[in-house]
Amino acid sequence: MNRSALKFIPSVNEALDRADPSLPRTLRTLLVRETASQVRQEILTAVRSFSTAEEVRRRFFAVLAEKEREARARRLQRVLNATGIVIHTNLGRAVLPERAVRALGDTAAYCNLEIDLPEGRRRSRLERVEGLLTALTGAEAAMVVNNNAAAVLLALSTLAAGREVVVSRGELVEIGGSFRLPDVMEASGARLIEVGTTNRTYISDYVAAIGPETAVIMRCHPSNFRIQGFTTSPSLAELVEVARKHDLPVVDDVGSGVLVNLRKYGLPYEPTVTDSVEAGAGVVTFSGDKLLGGPQAGIIVGKASLVAKMKKHPLARALRVDKLTLSALEATLEIYLGDADPAAEIPVLGMLSVGADVLEGRAQELARILADVGGAEVTVAPGQCLAGGGSLPEVSLPSWTVRVSVPGLGAAELHRALRTSEPPVVGRVADGVLHLDVRTMDPADFPLVKASLVRAVGGRRDA
Repeated sequence: MNRSALKFIPSVNEALDRADPSLPRTLRTLLVRETASQVRQEILTAVRSFSTAEEVRRRFFAVLAEKEREARARRLQRVLNATGIVIHTNLGRAVLPERAVRALGDTAAYCNLEIDLPEGRRRSRLERVEGLLTALTGAEAAMVVNNNAAAVLLALSTLAAGREVVVSRGELVEIGGSFRLPDVMEASGARLIEVGTTNRTYISDYVAAIGPETAVIMRCHPSNFRIQGFTTSPSLAELVEVARKHDLPVVDDVGSGVLVNLRKYGLPYEPTVTDSVEAGAGVVTFSGDKLLGGPQAGIIVGKASLVAKMKKHPLARALRVDKLTLSALEATLEIYLGDADPAAEIPVLGMLSVGADVLEGRAQELARILADVGGAEVTVAPGQCLAGGGSLPEVSLPSWTVRVSVPGLGAAELHRALRTSEPPVVGRVADGVLHLDVRTMDPADFPLVKASLVRAVGGRRDA
């Protein structure tokens, strides 16, 4: 019956009447035509055997539903993170505090971005956030650009273009997305003078490299890697002392942007931004969406004279942030200035600090909820996860996972079905089983995980 089955493929108009109305009509039309082409090929090549018109139609609308699921999954949307990686770059890094989310809603309309309401005069869009950053870090001045790579680029373009930057070879790393720190530095127009070796750099190496063309001594904190064993590197205080003797600024790229002592949460100590400021760094750069727990931003704090130069550089205009970034960052910084523990409001700190006993209870709860889904086999087991986002690279966090398998579906197939369900759930596959790590999940979302699993399993079986 194969060739004669072609006449049973639904028309474009009929299929459009049944297509997902939440998708734009042009996209719906494209998906319908792609579906018709796929089913036509299946009929002509006898990939599938169709005995009745109903079988053709059932196959057509199953393929169309799958294509619609994939189209919806490619939209920028909320995802349930079951990977255990707290600062997951592919999933948008830091989860914003509720206070920041409310601020985004408030400022999405007209807002007082560059107007002083009491005085009725124009003001800098950075004025409010600069005050918060200087209060938190003790720095003389501050500014914000769109990410930390941009902060480094602006700092070196302003302070060292056409001159030399002295930096340790052991700090010239590659960061996410194949961006290499030396490339960012060289794009500024500065010439890199590499000193020391990969694992050992002494203060004498810096002293020997300083010459009449030296503009900056730079330190790049290894927030996303560690060299262990036979290693040596000078402290920031030692670098600052040498820099002062030669009337040079130190640019300290601290990366993750820690504003609190992480030991209070049972985590290893990580140097804070304040530590760098107090040690005398002229410029300190860091990210807003890592351990700080706010929106993507490159934050610069330091000496007023140096920050003022950066604000006047032409790149500052090209790299400036919009009202939404500033409003979310402002709201996040205000939390740190409050009396309560920031971990109570900042999701990144809350997820990093939650105890293993609490996580075990959450895993048991999720397992109970998922146990009756379509014959799913569900077990609970301890696991390990990471902070992620290039932060705390040596720290493995104890966690608890729910392991899910469904007869007839491979782990990778089940995971893909969950990723394209509503809402999408992203876990990890290991040892042939899908793992859902509860460290990065809100218990209030557990019913949504169940609903997604029901849709995923049902949708795959219907296809």
